Amino acid sequence: MSTRTKTSIDRRTFISGLAGFSALALAGCTSTTRTAPQPVTPQYDPFYVSMYGPLPNEKFPVPAVDLRYLDPQYYRRVVDDPTGERPGTLVVDTASRYLYLVREGRQAIRYGVGIGRDGFSWSGRGYISYKREWPTWTPPAAMIAREPHLEEWRHGQPGGLDNPLGARALYIFQNGRDTLYRVHGSGEPWSIGSAVSSGCVRLLHHDVIDLYNRVSSGAPILVA
Repeated sequence: MSTRTKTSIDRRTFISGLAGFSALALAGCTSTTRTAPQPVTPQYDPFYVSMYGPLPNEKFPVPAVDLRYLDPQYYRRVVDDPTGERPGTLVVDTASRYLYLVREGRQAIRYGVGIGRDGFSWSGRGYISYKREWPTWTPPAAMIAREPHLEEWRHGQPGGLDNPLGARALYIFQNGRDTLYRVHGSGEPWSIGSAVSSGCVRLLHHDVIDLYNRVSSGAPILVA
């Protein structure tokens, strides 16, 4: 075999091998599997995870609050009392979306709330005439007129997780008359801090249960 022929064969072999290597490398790129990055799970303070954990012993077991949908500024906290009201008074600061339960020692328990949207709010001084666990909800006639689908509950919707009053309700009276406004529970954490209700003051189920256990019938309330 001549030197020229041998060189030609060696060259063809080298090019063929190089092409095969390139194809193999390309195949390797297309077949390589990579694990997609997992979304980062927010880290929550265990204190609040426990505070807003499940409540299995309730008449209607309450699930844990999904803290992804609750702004931390609305977590229940003990704070310095900003209201100047006497201990035992409930104060709803509608601008800041907080309800304060005034305590001794110039402190208060602060709860995040949802309030009435424009045109459906109430303000003034009143008192908690009575309170109920897992109350029946009876929509006012005016509400039924606005939302005809509520007709089925004209005579009352039994208590439960799907009841608009939630786990507890505190009934606001003024001058001996029912205002038709309530402080009540909700299972919608994304609504806390918003103006969404038909005038009532809503707290998370967990928070309204805590408030219910601390407030006596006859307690004064200021909504401002």
